[in-house]
Amino acid sequence: MASTDLLLTFNAGSSTVKIGIFAMDGDKARRLGKGVIDFRAEPLSLGLVKGSQTFEMPLQAEVTEGLHGVIDEAFALLADHFDIAAARAAGHRVVHGGDRFTSATALDAATIDAVDALTPLAPLHQPQALRFIRALAHLKPHLAQTASFDTAFHATQDDLVRRFAIPRALHAEGIKRYGFHGLSYKFIAGQLTRNAPHAAKAVVAHLGSGASLCALDQGVSRDCSMGFSTLDGIPMATRPGSLDAGVILHLASQRKQSFEEIADLLYHRSGLLGVSGISADIRDLLNDTRPAARQAIDLFTLRIAGEIGRMAVTLGGLDAVVFTAGVGEHQPEIRAGVARRLSWLGLAIEEKANIANAFAISTWESRIAAHVVATDEEQVIADEALSILGTG
Repeated sequence: MASTDLLLTFNAGSSTVKIGIFAMDGDKARRLGKGVIDFRAEPLSLGLVKGSQTFEMPLQAEVTEGLHGVIDEAFALLADHFDIAAARAAGHRVVHGGDRFTSATALDAATIDAVDALTPLAPLHQPQALRFIRALAHLKPHLAQTASFDTAFHATQDDLVRRFAIPRALHAEGIKRYGFHGLSYKFIAGQLTRNAPHAAKAVVAHLGSGASLCALDQGVSRDCSMGFSTLDGIPMATRPGSLDAGVILHLASQRKQSFEEIADLLYHRSGLLGVSGISADIRDLLNDTRPAARQAIDLFTLRIAGEIGRMAVTLGGLDAVVFTAGVGEHQPEIRAGVARRLSWLGLAIEEKANIANAFAISTWESRIAAHVVATDEEQVIADEALSILGTG
């Protein structure tokens, strides 16, 4: 393929989509720019970064279920800055691959249907990715499409780690721990291999509005805090993390709450927002002096530290702790709070390096290394798409 050919990536969340624009340079995907559409924003716009330039371009199209108008207009705006006519392929982040998709795959009608069949396992995120996949198939049928799965990276976990203590028949039906944020962890694993080879046994904390931790052994996933769903593990912006199943039974039986009410509570009204009653944004809480804001932060760091301790058991040791994603990369106070709770393990943070968001933030005396590594899920999607297209 010529170096002028372009590859697009679509990283769809529950209410946003991040668009990556890459040049296909031989067997390498080289980023040219990135865009984002936040469907919660009014008025709707396409934010674009190209080199050192940033643009905010209004979108006039109506947001429909098929998203045809929005995507058509977004492509037209991107064409003002890139040779979009040279786009040859599109790679998508898909949250759930189940047990069927343990690696990235090319998308055709049959595989799209198979991805759709997994929607019950990720009802909040799966439909969003499928909207973009189907819209592109309709609007740009010449584009080859691929899917990269958040669960695939965790397929290396032992069956014992993936099991719940429930009847074996339910496990066989697919009720098990899958793990998520796999594209982020795959990128971090590669970065650690290149830049921190000493971090053989590492726990990576992907801390954003969605948050999880992953235990890596020589870059291979051995455990993840998220399990069957993206609700599990540590508290998040609006999700509770691990929750006694008895709470759900109580809400249903004693308070007579409906499925829809409970789902809304778990996905949208819990986590940092629920504990603080103030905000789901960690930045707001760090700037708020009220006790409830501090309690939300303290619970967040307590659960993160506790999960790191649990994963050290899975790994049989711990060489490094790695912080990534929006909160992990940019909030020194959160990293310091986690480190203080792990001081008994010998983790010590160097204050100036931590404030500077440096790559290495642990002291020379620390028995465990601590790193801050920026993640790039779109790069993984692009690399996987190019790998599939290059072998097709």
